[in-house]
Amino acid sequence: MHPVGWFKTALRCLCGLAALVAVLAVPSVQAPTAAQAQAFDGAAVRELYNRARKQRMEQGRPQQRSYTRERSRKPQQRATRTKRRSQSPVVAAPAPTQEVAKRPDAKTVLVIGDFLASGLAEGLTTVFREDAGVRVVDRANGSSGIVRDDFYNWPAEIGPILDEEKPAAVVIMLGSNDRQPIKAESGLLEPRTAGWTEEYGRRANLLVTAVQERGIPLIWVGMPAFKQSALSSDMLANNDIYRSLSRTGVDFVDVWDGFVDENGAFITTGPDINGQQVRLRGSDGINMTAAGKRKLAFYAEKPLQKALGNAAAASVGLAGPAYTPGSDLRPDSQQPLRVVRTVPISLADPTLDGSAELLGADPAPGDGVDLQIRQGREQPRSGRADSFGVEKRATPLPEADGTASIGSATGGEPVSR
Repeated sequence: MHPVGWFKTALRCLCGLAALVAVLAVPSVQAPTAAQAQAFDGAAVRELYNRARKQRMEQGRPQQRSYTRERSRKPQQRATRTKRRSQSPVVAAPAPTQEVAKRPDAKTVLVIGDFLASGLAEGLTTVFREDAGVRVVDRANGSSGIVRDDFYNWPAEIGPILDEEKPAAVVIMLGSNDRQPIKAESGLLEPRTAGWTEEYGRRANLLVTAVQERGIPLIWVGMPAFKQSALSSDMLANNDIYRSLSRTGVDFVDVWDGFVDENGAFITTGPDINGQQVRLRGSDGINMTAAGKRKLAFYAEKPLQKALGNAAAASVGLAGPAYTPGSDLRPDSQQPLRVVRTVPISLADPTLDGSAELLGADPAPGDGVDLQIRQGREQPRSGRADSFGVEKRATPLPEADGTASIGSATGGEPVSR
């Protein structure tokens, strides 16, 4: 037999033997009947093979993995992790600035108004935390306003508060709860109408008068922008009323630009007093965060310092062009300061540049070089670097053939002698 034919015959025998072994290895598989044997095909072989493979896998399936060893290691791992943490250096967080003890004669800053005024008081407390001579007192009523005088009448309530606290300055921030109709003697006045605006201004003046009658400096902090556009629009109108109170001696502090972007739109995140981008407002678009409260206090700090008499000393302003080197600027110094004062100069003064004539005037005769520069460039001199023309010779030059050219002198053609 040919070798190839022998190999094919052996391969067929091996395949048949393998199929027989697979059938005998499955006890649950019954022998096919005569009808099934006649219809035996490749699909039946594959089915028998799959059954046998499934049974072998079930018999040789590995047992479930035990986690006893791993669980026993967990407490040890936790102990090791705790030990490492204890060995690592711990960086202590910076301690918050402690508020210094106030002097018995410390000046009192009284803050009144609504819930925004309470936030302003927190910011001012941070400002004067290290100042032993200033004390901030918060007497705000969160739900109060100017409209609902039946709930809390500020013009009537401010008197006893002033008698109790004896403040050196009063800061008012009021108006966020005033988007309501006013009950007046003439009837119900709707917000933003002419009657409502007039009555609202009258009640605000009553509060201002109650403070000013006692000779106490008054600072009114305006309303910021809010997330709701309609609310912001009403606050802008209220700020116009508060600003009009400045005619009666009230310092109005406008904080609007600090809580809007360059387009005038409300912002939740913006620059703080150091220029860093922080969150200024709460998620409701109304309340202030700690950074927002500090920013409110930043706007009110300068006029408040002025009202308290804590302006910079006069000697500090001398450290400029008029400051004399070598002078001692310390307050306890006995050395007199030599101050040089400069007379103000008007921009319309024609002698501002040291001349009695305005620019463009005709120059006076005898100005020398200045006159030449104004009238034009000086004519170049012969032999100078700026003389680029061809010079005309007045005397003929001798030539090698005994002739002389006199064309440059007469303007004609050269002639021979």
